[in-house]
Amino acid sequence: MGLVVVGLYVACEIIANITAGRPVQFFGIVVPSAVFIYTLTFTLIDIIHEIYGKDDSRKVIYGAFLANILLVVYSYFVINMPAPSFFKDEQAYATVFGSTPRIVFASLTAYLLSSLVDVEVYHIWKIFMKKRKWSRVLVSNGISTFVDSCVFILLAFYGVMPVAPLIIGQYIVKMAITVLSLPLIYTSKYGVKLMRHP
Repeated sequence: MGLVVVGLYVACEIIANITAGRPVQFFGIVVPSAVFIYTLTFTLIDIIHEIYGKDDSRKVIYGAFLANILLVVYSYFVINMPAPSFFKDEQAYATVFGSTPRIVFASLTAYLLSSLVDVEVYHIWKIFMKKRKWSRVLVSNGISTFVDSCVFILLAFYGVMPVAPLIIGQYIVKMAITVLSLPLIYTSKYGVKLMRHP
């Protein structure tokens, strides 16, 4: 089960980067469409933490970070290759895969910082709250998603538009998704059992 969760985590990270360009309205709050699947990654990394521990969780984060860099580099490569004359969707393709450098930098920086914060907070909280997994997820995600929202919005949009409403809106949605994802952390117990008794 552990490898399945790792695969889902990396997939969610990449899907989030591909879909982030389209904003959506969620109960009157405008957020990037990626916010729903991206927020899930914070709970998934907590599950990975439960199965593999702190150090391996950090390795998974670095691996997903490199996967996102590869996506960015390869997308840039493909967009700048000449297309055949019959391909009529060049602009649409470039719009989806050719995010501006500022957005990409903001996204990758926010991801790396907030994910590492999540692992550290989860680890510390796990020492004090051994029996309440839900509280570990709630506290670690509460802090890390706030870090993520602040870093991304400030780096991506500061000086372009008011950032406070965007940070607040994103954080509210992320915490709502975190609460809904809380039961997932209890699947990690099953994963650990599988690893110990294959």
